[in-house]
Amino acid sequence: MTKKALLLIDIQDGLDQLDFYGGQRNNSNAEVNCSRLLQFFRDRNCPIFHIKHNSTNEDSPLHPSKQGNQIKAMVAPAHGEPVIEKQMNSAFVDTKLKELLDEQEIEDVVIVGLTTEHCISSTARMAANLGYQVQVVSDATAAFNKIGIRGESYDAETIHFTSLATLKGEFAEIIDTQTVLGEN
Repeated sequence: MTKKALLLIDIQDGLDQLDFYGGQRNNSNAEVNCSRLLQFFRDRNCPIFHIKHNSTNEDSPLHPSKQGNQIKAMVAPAHGEPVIEKQMNSAFVDTKLKELLDEQEIEDVVIVGLTTEHCISSTARMAANLGYQVQVVSDATAAFNKIGIRGESYDAETIHFTSLATLKGEFAEIIDTQTVLGEN
């Protein structure tokens, strides 16, 4: 049996500022599912890594000077759970995440958090390219509305499921919370 880790990506207070990120998002229960998965991994003493985005944009709610930079209380790191701070979309760029995973001989990663179209997708693709088996939990991730290249609007649900579709098979297995909780 391979060793599996949970990666909780960018579950930060600032992502509640919907107006900054596109006005609306889908999957309002994503953080609740992240919390359930976090407890599941804790109960089994499985490795857990919290990823926190430190935006370099001073206007961003995720800038380190802003209150929104904080990890949400419902998924706050427990004593001893590492927090990986990043400035890029992928949790592997300019961080020690790969080194920490490899030190613990982790082969599989379960990815949850925000947002599907940015940091979830970037991290999942890079994890797969680095040789990890990747699972992205569809109902423990969420996306925001987007404006297309011709000015057209795309709702968050379309962005979410399209982003997952681009990961499915080649980069990740797409599963839901219940599937993870049902695994032994």
